Amino acid sequence: MARLSPRWLLLPAALIAAATPALLLRPSPRRPAAAPAQPPLAAPPEAPPLAAAFTRPLFATSAGDTTAAPDAPALAGVVGRLNQDAVALVRTADGSTRTLAPGESVDGWRLESLAADAGYFTRGNQRARVPMPGEEPPQ
Repeated sequence: MARLSPRWLLLPAALIAAATPALLLRPSPRRPAAAPAQPPLAAPPEAPPLAAAFTRPLFATSAGDTTAAPDAPALAGVVGRLNQDAVALVRTADGSTRTLAPGESVDGWRLESLAADAGYFTRGNQRARVPMPGEEPPQ
């Protein structure tokens, strides 16, 4: 019986050693998981021109106009970056001031979203756009 020399085994070992990294580093054929479908959120109306934000006061000195819902919290100001970490400064029914992040509630009103010039609140089926003090309500 003929015996194989160890040199004969070097060629297959070298081919396996050369091919292994290429096989391990190739991209996998997996597809990215699709995000679950979520119902679209109601978008606030188009934002006013940025120049309007620079002309209004940063904080209100009196309660804001809430003609849409007289018992909605009065917006005193908005602090932070919209759609990231913004909070609303609101005056409650008892006259105190609190900070609210979107999703939090005060006096039965839930803050849904913030814009540069207003806060959007809901309570049951009621919806209220509470403008910043000194802002004109939309026409």
